[in-house]
Amino acid sequence: MTRRASLGVLGANERIGLGIIGVGNRGDQLIDGFLVHKDAEFVAVCDVYEPYLAAARAKLDGKPTPYKDYRKMLERKDIDAVIIATPDHWHALQFVDACLAGKDIYVEKPLSLTIREGRRMCQVAQQTGRITQVGLQRRSARFVQEAVELIRSGAIGHVTVAKCYHVQNESPLGIGRGRVCEPPPELDWDLWLGPAPRVPYNPNMCLYKFRWFRAYSGGQLTNMGTHYLDVIQWALGQEAPAAVTAMGGRYAGFPDDREIPDTMEVVWEYPGETLVTFSQYNATGAPPNPPNASLEFRGTDGTLYMLGASYQIVPEKHHTAPFPALNPLRRKEVRDEYAALETRGSPREGRGRVSEADHARDFLDGVRSRRPCACPVEVGHRSTSATLLGNIAYDRKRRIEWDPKAERVTNDEKANDLLHYEYRAPWKLP
Repeated sequence: MTRRASLGVLGANERIGLGIIGVGNRGDQLIDGFLVHKDAEFVAVCDVYEPYLAAARAKLDGKPTPYKDYRKMLERKDIDAVIIATPDHWHALQFVDACLAGKDIYVEKPLSLTIREGRRMCQVAQQTGRITQVGLQRRSARFVQEAVELIRSGAIGHVTVAKCYHVQNESPLGIGRGRVCEPPPELDWDLWLGPAPRVPYNPNMCLYKFRWFRAYSGGQLTNMGTHYLDVIQWALGQEAPAAVTAMGGRYAGFPDDREIPDTMEVVWEYPGETLVTFSQYNATGAPPNPPNASLEFRGTDGTLYMLGASYQIVPEKHHTAPFPALNPLRRKEVRDEYAALETRGSPREGRGRVSEADHARDFLDGVRSRRPCACPVEVGHRSTSATLLGNIAYDRKRRIEWDPKAERVTNDEKANDLLHYEYRAPWKLP
């Protein structure tokens, strides 16, 4: 294959020049996902932590040029597309700058730290005509597409309830405690913080543990919850909830540094009369019922479970008469009636995989053809916004009502102050 020297229309035999920002943990996984495709070529890697840079270059045979400041990397003309796998508080700035530099973008979820950031990302992507893909990989999984099609076609009737779960027992120590100290010389702490408030370095706050601190992440609600809410909204044919409420706290009593709840229940109300819940448990590692079900859709004609890399539909048992009142004189009669009911239809299953490589392939094909990807930025923004609203409801300790067109809370003006935050100088969102 040949390389192209400038941006334009890619030929069938040309490689797509990639630059990646953030190569630890998630970034490392994405490198693996793109490497299986022969038309993808990493020409630059960027990170503020030198050991991550060294490991990424070693994996890529030492070929990509290393950068600490992503803005320098974006100046390269041989980079066609940028992968963003940094902490959440960096996504918006890097995304917008990459758009303005003429790069197509694969950005990890959650799309943004705030709803206003997400809207700006959508605007700039549209204005610049860039191809975008948000890392919600289930969109590229055939078995998920099939399950969504079944739900939307009425296979389980009207969906009244959709549930999703994040079950992770962190007992007894949680993330532990760190202490304020000087940052290690191999980490640019000021650049890691970027637009976030300046705070002393604590090794327990950065690298992967940033997810437990609100200045850098929305916690597991936005991390894992965005995956689930994306599938739920897709299956329901909805773009946004009408109202949200949330409760929770530090119930497990971990003696650690976290700022986010360890236990949480979020409830969204959607147009069309559907309740959606996200349950975050920190009590037992036992999975929901059935085992490994991260998502469930309960309809009037059946229930669909998402089970990792498969789905299962359990049809509902129906009566031939209106639902009877359960008065004491009829309880045995009702039990006998239910025992005699036959299952309507038979269970249905679908299997497949959720793959980084499949989602990467969809993005590369979009870069080449200039057609929209499976999860463009507008879709990722709507899915991320639902989870961010959950955190706003939690912070405000009340039910909030949402206008998705104006993207404002309509019944609590102070909640709108939480749609964004003031960046630390000199950082500004273009």
